Amino acid sequence: MCRLAAITSAKYFSPMENILALETMKEGHDGSGLGLTLKDLGGKFKELKNYPILSGICSRKGKKNLDEYMIGLGFKLIYEWTPKIRPVRGIIRRDHYFARVYDYPEEWQEKSFKDKEDLLMNTRLTLRRMGEADESIFVFSFYPDVITLKEVGDPLELGEFFGLDKDNLEAKVIFAQGRQNTNYQIYLYACHPFFLQGYCTMTNGENTAFVPIREFLMSRRFPGYVGYNSDSEVFDHILHYSVRQLGFPLTYYKDIITPLKWEEVEKRSDREALSLIKQSLRPLCIDGPNMVIGFVPDGTCFMVHDSKKLRPGVVGGVKGKYALMSELCGLDKVIPNRDKSKDIYPMKYDMVIVSPEAREVKVWNQLQA
Repeated sequence: MCRLAAITSAKYFSPMENILALETMKEGHDGSGLGLTLKDLGGKFKELKNYPILSGICSRKGKKNLDEYMIGLGFKLIYEWTPKIRPVRGIIRRDHYFARVYDYPEEWQEKSFKDKEDLLMNTRLTLRRMGEADESIFVFSFYPDVITLKEVGDPLELGEFFGLDKDNLEAKVIFAQGRQNTNYQIYLYACHPFFLQGYCTMTNGENTAFVPIREFLMSRRFPGYVGYNSDSEVFDHILHYSVRQLGFPLTYYKDIITPLKWEEVEKRSDREALSLIKQSLRPLCIDGPNMVIGFVPDGTCFMVHDSKKLRPGVVGGVKGKYALMSELCGLDKVIPNRDKSKDIYPMKYDMVIVSPEAREVKVWNQLQA
């Protein structure tokens, strides 16, 4: 099992809040890794929201190859954030950690944002392939107003290692995963959160339906549906496929991954559409046990469970700040002064949705739609 700490706020805050929440849930993760995804950035990045940010790690050799490739494509480097590394015993420092802000190539300046999204994704995938064999380049995201940071080690120690307690790196939406290593070798591309073109998820649990889901997604022939070093990456791609590619409302994501029984479908006002979805997207049904937390491009955050409901999850907070956590102690750490009677423990039919800027939280139920 892993532990998840997501916070969404109307005000900017530090990723150390997420990391400290993970520390309170440490019995549920073994300190083998940390993944962070920050959206709606503050600080220096606040003035650069329309420019894509390339997040990753590279060696000296990888940096040279990355620079040459980006210059060749016509991307112009505007700004680069690098963490202020403080050595921590047991954490092996790599050559370069970075979040680089670029301007688009000249010929792409007037293209649609959807075209630009595809350019950014294909660029990221090429860089990944360039550095994958010798691990000279890791790229986790390439998208406006988003930074992704991953490394092997204890989350609290990594927060110190990256100097996040002293840095002014901040955002309004931050996802963090404390990793429980279930593989013999830890691989950074297997570390949550996963991000694709504005859609992000992280998961606690096992995806026993991984193979049929992966095969269905890969059959769509979309270039971004690749990788799958973790069986949980498909949850992000299902979200991307259902909302961005098919244009479905976010709530249909829940209907796709945990479809209702036919007698339950008949009670829905949208039964005809739901019937077609249930039949055509059956391969995307998950089999758990899973708890999934995600966000979409507008900053809406959500939590869902599989039908078995064998992984914990809780949502709570106050207007302007909500947390979506694996455990109650994590929520208590982040937002102790809340009305705890309003905490939400979603059940198998529920999707908890927190609106952008943490304005409100609501529970959407499949049976009541």
